[in-house]
Order: sequence, then structure tokens, then C-alpha cells
Amino acid sequence: MKEKMTRILDRMHRYNSDQMAMLAFGLDSSIEYDALVVAPSFTPYKLKMDEYCTVTTLKEGSYLTGYLVEKDGLKIAWIKIASSDSNLIDHIAVCAELKFRKMIFIGAVGALKPHIGLGDVCTPSFSIAGGSAHTYLKESLREYVPFERVEPNMRFIDRVIEEGRTKGYEIKKASVFCTASIALEYYHLDEIRAFDTDLIEMETASFYLMADLLEIDSVALLVVSDNSATGAALVGRTEEDQRKYDIGRLKILPDMILATANM
Repeated sequence: MKEKMTRILDRMHRYNSDQMAMLAFGLDSSIEYDALVVAPSFTPYKLKMDEYCTVTTLKEGSYLTGYLVEKDGLKIAWIKIASSDSNLIDHIAVCAELKFRKMIFIGAVGALKPHIGLGDVCTPSFSIAGGSAHTYLKESLREYVPFERVEPNMRFIDRVIEEGRTKGYEIKKASVFCTASIALEYYHLDEIRAFDTDLIEMETASFYLMADLLEIDSVALLVVSDNSATGAALVGRTEEDQRKYDIGRLKILPDMILATANM
């Protein structure tokens, strides 16, 4: 990890306990995990991975849960957190105490362009930070940059995309606007669309800033759950839309989590 991340951890530990990942998620800092999965809503059970993996719930709180997912020698640490960029920053920082070889963000994403279909699995080509939590990663809060553009390191991501291609999956590169509010994004939708991004969600700009601080291979895998440009609803999908979404959510996403952890 970068020296700055070490300083962040040192300051956290000055006012908090060691072994915070154990206290929050039940994750053991003595184990080297093949991957850390960060998920604002998806659990291994929600993706039905318990049907072919060994899934252990390590610690369950009111909105945080830690899991261990094991298959064919792989050990995957999995944290379910609440939505938002601030939640993601806080809980990846807590897990920076752990040893893991790569980091995978998974989540649902809304489409802003009509050519993107429900169930498509995408990864950000860049993310625009529409909130302000990422400013706390800077040296000074006065360095706030509105609508900052965050570009991931594509070297590892391109390898993941190629791994998906060998399995017959198309992982699409797409630009993302990171909103600070789900309810209010609709009120500002025309303004958000003016940024000309393909997708909208909440966390990937901050995820890639944290990945940079940790200096670890990382990828965000997003399954399209709705499309405001075509009227494909998040709540009240048609049977056909639900079928397409379930292919991305229950087949492609879990398969790519395991494949990425094994890379």
C-alpha cells in the first residue's frame, strides 16, 4: 500500500482498536485471502453461490456482514456494506488491515443509454464522482474538486475482460456517474445525463481511489438492473427483463468473481 494509506491506518488506530476487520466483519488478518469482495447489497447467498461454494457467515450486524467463500482451495473474504461512497471508503479502510491478493467490487447499476441492456455486465472505463466523500482521501478538505474524473488502472481490468471472453461473456467498458443520492438522482437526471456517461451508481469512483491507495489489482463488475433511457424499471420488471437480469446476476457475476479471484 502507499505510504499515505499507512498514515490513514495509523490515525485510525490512534483512536480505535486494532483488528477492526475482525470486529466489523469477522475477517482474520492472519489469513491471506485470494480476493476481497466489496458489495453494497449483494451477498453470496443472494447470488446463490452457496449452491456450489462453501459459504460461512462470519459476523452479521445491522447493516454490515462478513462472509468467507471457499471453492477448490480459493478463500474469498466478502463484505456486505451499506450503499454510498462514504460507506465504501470507511469499510475498505477497515479491511486494509487484511492480506488479500486482489479486490473486486460488485453491484447493480442503472443504464443511461438505450443501447445498454438489463443483465449486461459492465466495468467502468472512468467514473465521475458526483459526491464529496472522496475529498477526505485528499491531504486537505479544501482540495475538493467537483465532479472529479477517476480513471482506473486498466491493465488488470483488461485481463479480467479477456478472462470473461474466454468464458463466452462480454464484459463491457462503460463510463459511470457516481450519484450521492438515489431518490434525488431522478430530480437531477437531465443534468446528470449532460455528463454523457453510460451508467449511474454510487461507489466506483471512490472504489478505484481506494484501490490506488492500496496498490492492489482491482476491478468493479456491475450488472445492469434498470435503464431510465428505455423505461426498463428497477422495481416492477417485466418477466423478460427479469430473466435477462438474472443471467447477469446469477450466472455471469458469480462466475467472474471466482475466475477473477483465481487469476
